[in-house]
Amino acid sequence: MDWLNNVISGPDQEFFQKALLRQAQLTKPAGSLGVLEHIAVRLAAIQKTEFPIADKVWITIFAADHGIAEESVSAFPQSVTCEMLKNFANGGAAINVLANQVKAKLEVINVGTCQEVLLPQVRHSPVGAGTKNFLHQQAMTEEQLEKALLVGKKAVARAIEDGSHIFIGGEMGIANTTSASACASAILKVDAGALTGAGTGLNQDRVRKKEKIIREAVLKHQDALNSPTTVLQCLGGFEIAALTGAFLYAAQQKLPVIIDGFIATVASLIAEKIKPGAIEWFFYGHCSAEKGHRLVLQALNVEPILNFYMRLGEGSGAAVAIPVIRSACVLHNQMATFKQAEISRG
Repeated sequence: MDWLNNVISGPDQEFFQKALLRQAQLTKPAGSLGVLEHIAVRLAAIQKTEFPIADKVWITIFAADHGIAEESVSAFPQSVTCEMLKNFANGGAAINVLANQVKAKLEVINVGTCQEVLLPQVRHSPVGAGTKNFLHQQAMTEEQLEKALLVGKKAVARAIEDGSHIFIGGEMGIANTTSASACASAILKVDAGALTGAGTGLNQDRVRKKEKIIREAVLKHQDALNSPTTVLQCLGGFEIAALTGAFLYAAQQKLPVIIDGFIATVASLIAEKIKPGAIEWFFYGHCSAEKGHRLVLQALNVEPILNFYMRLGEGSGAAVAIPVIRSACVLHNQMATFKQAEISRG
């Protein structure tokens, strides 16, 4: 896993200043486009250009099963993960619709479901038949962790080869909010009660049971939780590890990423803990209605672009943010300056 520690350089400060200067010259009061200005300036610095672009979007959905589902921490049975893979393959999921809307390239990867599902529209890259139940043992072996991280890395490599301007990583996996909450609890050293939400729609009694399971699992593994990678190994999911690998490699390769909801944000937290500075290449698409998301965003000191109370996953919130990012780009690139419009600045 040595590649995880490859150098991550920051966005180009010269182009950052050029973009700020252009914003100051556009025919509008300073700061009047709010977050749209910040998006355009950051993207210009990331892409090392005076005219940022977000036309070609690549979306990868990583799917996997979780052993912790045995503890009834989800409102849906584990079989739904495979059923959703078929739905993705048939174009019926929310992310299919959104990817079509923004004209993004969409790929779906099976990183490890309990049942073998072979579909021509799904890339088959399993590293195991789901993780183990981390209430009783480590979720995955070190070898499985390494393979899952590489699945994410290779997805980004394909996006770069395709000439993509933006990468989005999404996920699907019954019980993965439990895994993400456990990882965040261990890394942030925050009690499970502050991070555990309803996930797929649990009632309050079942949410409390889910909290208890996470608390017990973190305590069980506490002696091993001494690095971000061991947190992933003990408490993570194959798709969360794949997201982490994707985000790290994207940052290493200077490809901007739109981070989705709670689970993807936890993966970005792990990526930033593995290699500080990775976050400079991330935009946060939205704030999920999942309980722990706002807390993790605050820990990262970032503000999401949107807050639509979504909690679907699949990369859906990040995809919804794409039109906003494109608006930021065209405003930055196409508005007239005061000089061009011959408007007095007083």
